[in-house]
Amino acid sequence: MKKILSVLSVGVIFAACLTGCGTPKNTVHNANDLEGKIIGTQLGTTGYIFAQDVKDAKVEGYNKGADAVQALKQGKIDAVIIDSEPANEFVKKNKGLQILPDAFAEEEYSIAYKKGNDELGEKIDKALTDLKADGTIGRIMKHWIGSNPDQRSYKIDEKIERTGVLTMATNAEFPPYESMDNGQIVGIDVDIMNAICDELGYALKIDNMEFDSIIAAVNSGKADVGVAGMSVTPEREENVSFTQGYAVSKQVIIVRAD
Repeated sequence: MKKILSVLSVGVIFAACLTGCGTPKNTVHNANDLEGKIIGTQLGTTGYIFAQDVKDAKVEGYNKGADAVQALKQGKIDAVIIDSEPANEFVKKNKGLQILPDAFAEEEYSIAYKKGNDELGEKIDKALTDLKADGTIGRIMKHWIGSNPDQRSYKIDEKIERTGVLTMATNAEFPPYESMDNGQIVGIDVDIMNAICDELGYALKIDNMEFDSIIAAVNSGKADVGVAGMSVTPEREENVSFTQGYAVSKQVIIVRAD
């Protein structure tokens, strides 16, 4: 009987450890702590590129930022490097996570277009300049970013005559820049592109795809532009051209809460 009780006691202790110990304790408190750790990022993003430079770190790439966040919650990885605004959205929706106070890197988002298609690039650049000057882009940002955003989409001007279609390649897994809402892709990038199309007299068509397929889609002509919270890097500039920037963002580190 004593032996049976001992075995049962061991089983109870083991089970308690499985349910009570939970996921591993957070060991990442600043960027320096990433050395030698397992870092999750979204494939094809600048976060994925930056993570490669962390000494002795193992980088796990995911098709969606949300998948990296779930892996962090489950203790499969030690941290996630991702843009600040999506990071804020993920932390709001996932208890037990926190964003470290210091930015990992800063970047500016631009619109990608096919090399050689300078006419389109110049049109979009002029539209961006005008939309910044009249405050349209600032108003769009306020609807999606801030302490109490109403997430109200840009209202397309129905009176404008459309002379063509502009196809936008994006990845709707990047709130608040683009995400799915009742079967529709919404967000900052969608609103800005709709405003640009109002300026240029185009109808906007959105093609949702994996993030690391966007540049190839633009390069091949499947899409006219790539708009997905995309920053300019030397590697990307080898394949596509970019407009002026339209938003500034930070790469931040998400970890499990202490």
